[in-house]
Amino acid sequence: MAVVRLRAPLKQLVGGPEHTVEGASVGDLLVALEAEHPAIKGWILDERGVLRRHINVFVNGEPAAQDTAVGAEDRVDVLPALSGG
Repeated sequence: MAVVRLRAPLKQLVGGPEHTVEGASVGDLLVALEAEHPAIKGWILDERGVLRRHINVFVNGEPAAQDTAVGAEDRVDVLPALSGG
């Protein structure tokens, strides 16, 4: 099972920053995370199940997409994009 790490404000919706989730791809992990934590539904994936544009995902520190394969030892970071000036 891969470890999914969420950053603020997402971690507040699921009760903590790290969650162990099972799945073969980033998309599978995110769907499973939403199933386990309904409060996060709609924040990461849209109603079609597509990763929202303002969410960045990294697998072991490298940029990733929904179809990126993950293994049991992988660490997946989910970060909302930040804007500033």
